[in-house]
Amino acid sequence: MKVVIQRVSEASVVVKGECIGKIGRGFLVLLGVGSNDTKEIADKFIDKLIRLRIFEDENGKTNLSLDQVNGELLIISQFTLYADCSHGNRPSFIEAGKADLANELYEYFKAECKKRVPVVESGEFGASMKVSLVNEGPFTIVL
Repeated sequence: MKVVIQRVSEASVVVKGECIGKIGRGFLVLLGVGSNDTKEIADKFIDKLIRLRIFEDENGKTNLSLDQVNGELLIISQFTLYADCSHGNRPSFIEAGKADLANELYEYFKAECKKRVPVVESGEFGASMKVSLVNEGPFTIVL
């Protein structure tokens, strides 16, 4: 599993001209599922995501987690995180999870996050999406 977390002041996703997900302050999460990923692996990533202390406290130090700032999540499926560009100029996606596994773990990831975060929005699996964000910092973490 590969996860890119961007601390945002706002983010949204549009599919076929319609906004299907929008958040305020929180994390834009790009989620890539690999061919060997499991729910147990997803659980570890979710726990890390929820506990990450990358919001500034009153002293300007990154000490606050998502729940401490009433943060929101926008979760986007992105198999291209598994692009292998080591040979030639056309990326290979051999290590990315097959669509059925990837969708199952994407849905699981979202459902588990919804148990812990009051506002969780998402993109549409397999769709062509336009994702917009205002990255605070900028602050981006790769897990």
